[in-house]
Amino acid sequence: MRGLAILGSTGSIGISTLKVVDSHPGAFRVAALAAGNNVELLDAQVRRFRPDLVAVKDAEAAATLRDRLGRRTHPRIVHGEEGRIEAATQAEVDVVVCALVGSVGVRSAWAAVSAGKTLALANKEALVVGGAHLTRRAAETSATILPVDSEHNAIHQCLRGEASSEVRRLWLTASGGPFRTWQRDRLARVTPEQALAHPTWRMGRKITIDSSTLMNKGLEVIEAHWLFGLPGDRIRVLVHPGSVVHSMVEFVDGSFKAQLGVTDMQAPIQYALTWPERCPTGLPPFDPVAAGPLVFEEPDVQRFPCLSLAYAALSAGGAAPAVLNAANEVAVAAFLEGRAGFLDIPAVVEAALARHASHPAGSLDDLLEADRLARETAAAALPHGERCS
Repeated sequence: MRGLAILGSTGSIGISTLKVVDSHPGAFRVAALAAGNNVELLDAQVRRFRPDLVAVKDAEAAATLRDRLGRRTHPRIVHGEEGRIEAATQAEVDVVVCALVGSVGVRSAWAAVSAGKTLALANKEALVVGGAHLTRRAAETSATILPVDSEHNAIHQCLRGEASSEVRRLWLTASGGPFRTWQRDRLARVTPEQALAHPTWRMGRKITIDSSTLMNKGLEVIEAHWLFGLPGDRIRVLVHPGSVVHSMVEFVDGSFKAQLGVTDMQAPIQYALTWPERCPTGLPPFDPVAAGPLVFEEPDVQRFPCLSLAYAALSAGGAAPAVLNAANEVAVAAFLEGRAGFLDIPAVVEAALARHASHPAGSLDDLLEADRLARETAAAALPHGERCS
């Protein structure tokens, strides 16, 4: 039985992870949960899975959870970054599912690999911000990093049994989001509600906006670089509206391997939790006939410049990816709150990169300082005045 710590248990990936646990009685034990302030859902998860330790955002959320659980026997409750790190390093934990949103997951991911845990990583920002340090630390401790993102999970599956010297390129597929066919003048009037209506996947709010700007795919290019060791010019992006082919690997002889499947995150999550074995899922089988024709398009970086900004940040190296990610988080939050327009997102990111891309990156602390400075610059670059309509 594998002990799990699920960081971000009340988010979409965390909820799907617990569904996987439920579908395999006796295979997993939830040793630790970490979440933010959604105490109501966390309370239900604690009662159902009975973890030893629970981490929440702050002391107020911890007190609320204790009150909800009452006098019954309940787990030890901790809070803050220290609490998340404690959850990730419990002796009873074999696999840490890191599904936190944004750069807040960097320290927890570092703690998990430092403790030699298997890291099932859904928090791509951890590698975007600290990829060099995180992968080096994992090598030092013999920790394993397994991708949960459907695209990188697909590539991991395609590379099983293959020699890295025989790989020519990686191909990440993107749905194109809800605005794939929109012209630029129309994009200027996009509302958060429109951007949150993803055509194929059901995800958290931040990642859904990133999908609509293609920044999500840009972050995935950087993540793929650290996971699979290929430079940016050997990692390509294709728009694939059907989201049937989750990604592909091209080999030196011109052959391609693609991973196909249903669009449900339980599949890549289960792959990461059970690796190197495969197990049946409770998902409906993939029907290649019903999937219809496979359509692929080149991404339009003129209308969606975030993808080009991500490639540029990867090429620049150092702190540039951390700056890119931090500025994007600020801009996306402002867009969701109606304080910025859709096209302000790449403009804000570009402004932060221009100022902080060359910040020192010799340590994880350097990168987190670059993250902080980029957030300040991004906030200053946001449009001022009344809320955007």
